Amino acid sequence: MDTRYTGEILKHLEKQNEVLMEAYRSMSHELHKVQVEEEMLMRKFYELMSAQGLTKKNEDSDKVSDDGENKHSSALIRTTSNEQQRGF
Repeated sequence: MDTRYTGEILKHLEKQNEVLMEAYRSMSHELHKVQVEEEMLMRKFYELMSAQGLTKKNEDSDKVSDDGENKHSSALIRTTSNEQQRGF
């Protein structure tokens, strides 16, 4: 690499870094807004389902745990996109 262009390359890379960091901040902010909206919509959906009697705490379908006991599950689990990508 020619040393006379090192300063220009460094300047260019610093500018690219600033642009990428701004894009990252913007995307993180948008992601947070969407996650908040999702949570709000899921709460409203659950309220609607509860009001219509479509959610039941003890459903007839039995769940079998690892130790062989039958258990009922009524938990709602919220996962983030990072957990879904990692397979959790």
